[in-house]
Amino acid sequence: MTESQFTLKQAHRLSVAPMLDWTDRDFRYFLRLISKHCLLYTDMVTTGALIHGDSDRFLAHDASEYPLGLQLGGSDPDALAKCALLGQKSGYSEINLNVGCPSDRVQSGSFGACLMADPKLVAEGVGAMRSAVDIPITVKTRLGIDKLDSYEFLTDFISQVADAGCEIFILHARKAWLQGLSPKENRDVPPLDYQRVYQLKQDFPHLHIDINGGIHTLEEVQQHLKQIDGVMMGRAIYHNPYLLAQADSVLFGDQHHVVSRHEVIQNMLPYIEQRMSQGRPIKSITRHLLGLFQGQPGAKAWRRHLSENAHLKGAGLEVLENALALVPDASAFIE
Repeated sequence: MTESQFTLKQAHRLSVAPMLDWTDRDFRYFLRLISKHCLLYTDMVTTGALIHGDSDRFLAHDASEYPLGLQLGGSDPDALAKCALLGQKSGYSEINLNVGCPSDRVQSGSFGACLMADPKLVAEGVGAMRSAVDIPITVKTRLGIDKLDSYEFLTDFISQVADAGCEIFILHARKAWLQGLSPKENRDVPPLDYQRVYQLKQDFPHLHIDINGGIHTLEEVQQHLKQIDGVMMGRAIYHNPYLLAQADSVLFGDQHHVVSRHEVIQNMLPYIEQRMSQGRPIKSITRHLLGLFQGQPGAKAWRRHLSENAHLKGAGLEVLENALALVPDASAFIE
């Protein structure tokens, strides 16, 4: 195992899930100001978009975001290999294959969760990417799809894909219904089965197994880590990003200074100014910051000011500065 792989596996102790339209480069930069060590992911990028579209735009990121994974959506092994190579050349820490998204869009494109029905094809895709790049190839999947939901089915899928060179699996601990449930319902309706993921780790001790789904606190993360290797959190962090403030200390043993919420925004301002100079509207960035003060005095005023002013013509950094002035800085009262 190389040093970079060791570091990446350590980062997998806590990762932030790829979330469509949410985990863009602006949100990732914001999270990295709060946690230095958790693993971040792009939202899913299709192989077609990278090969036939503006790959530089899709792959753009800031070096401060590392460790950072690129999540790909696709099923053609050659296309996956080409895109994995593009990701490696762009500096990404790992390439993750999406075998878990249940939306109609991914089904029509024959990728995402529907790929679980064809483990041989997934294995071929993983093998092609492993041959093309030196960075780790990981797979994010469900426990099963539709009626293909037995433990035997899951272990056969994992076995075939692992034999192709995947050592790290991220398991969303519920099955997906490809027919009859919306993507949103698929995040909540099928019941969670953490025990099945724990059992998978026991049966495949040589693999790195992460768990995802319904996890809301660092205390829950710590409980899961007694059974498996890593935890992925999603919406809980998007809506309350300051959950990550204690992660480096609690999960990674790094006792560095914990930045206050106010410091996070102050540190974010130069980045926002730079992005705006590149044509990025401030509203596209501030939408990711709304949950920073969740549960704190002034949180409602913070959200309201950003929501009412960031979209106005000519809006600039003063929108954030004025919103910040509406929130008491708790750190200012700590000696």
